[in-house]
Amino acid sequence: MHNTKVHIAKSIWIGVMAFLTVGAVAQEKTDRAADVKTKLVKKKKRGKGKIKLPKVDLSHWKVTIPVGKGKGGAVSVSPPEILGYATDSVLTPYMYNDSTSGALVFYAYPTSATTANTKYSRSELREQMEPGNDKVNWTFAQGGTLRAKMAMGEVSRADDGKYHKVIIAQIHGRLTDEQRKLIGQKENNAPPILKIYWQNGKIRVKTKVLKYAGVDQKGILFKEAWTDDKGRNFEQEVGFKKFTIEVKVTDGKMVVSLNKSEFFVYDDMSIKRWGIFENYFKVGNYFQSRDKGAFAKVKLYELDVEH
Repeated sequence: MHNTKVHIAKSIWIGVMAFLTVGAVAQEKTDRAADVKTKLVKKKKRGKGKIKLPKVDLSHWKVTIPVGKGKGGAVSVSPPEILGYATDSVLTPYMYNDSTSGALVFYAYPTSATTANTKYSRSELREQMEPGNDKVNWTFAQGGTLRAKMAMGEVSRADDGKYHKVIIAQIHGRLTDEQRKLIGQKENNAPPILKIYWQNGKIRVKTKVLKYAGVDQKGILFKEAWTDDKGRNFEQEVGFKKFTIEVKVTDGKMVVSLNKSEFFVYDDMSIKRWGIFENYFKVGNYFQSRDKGAFAKVKLYELDVEH
């Protein structure tokens, strides 16, 4: 009888311990699941609130925006003032951060405020090798490389259904003071040797070529000595996706690439003779339309220049 009671007690004890063990294991699994769920929720919250900023150092760039007083009166802002663009009430409508995608957005539309030598409006960066000074520039002999990760944000369509064109990058020429005086020109402006377009989802490249190969060293300084080439499209269609443009200049040569997979090489006579000019890079939104209601937004994610 005594043994029977002991056996029953042992059985009860084993059952209780098994129940407690199963309960503990189940509770541990529940706790782990709850812990994982909590971590996931926290992770989602952290990700949702994360602010992305563009990798763009503006300490050597000025910007021109489509506000101001008439032709030649477009407002420009140089360093150090441009560094406060995010809180500058004049700049923020045309140059602002998209903290979701991590882009610096340039917005432009047709206005009466343009630069002196164009009918088109722009929200565009201009390189300044010496911050605040447009007179310090570079030659092809000195060389330069520009890399820009970009995307078309939004752009309007023309009446024919095609998207409006936008120049997204340039190499612009500049006369020295001596060259300007030599040809009797009022300004130091020279033609752009390179224009890179976003056009209907493709990247199009145009350069300047000499009209007459035998033009002398004075005649070559006149804008009239130059004309546009026929232009070339890269095969890739970028659409509204991110893409990377690289422009590398050396003495007598210019190479333009898209996404490090397609390359246009320019090393002809016109490029070789272009070495007479000074130059500077431009990046952003030089909008190529005067249509009513037209606009474009260009996104810039990364920008790097070397000389």
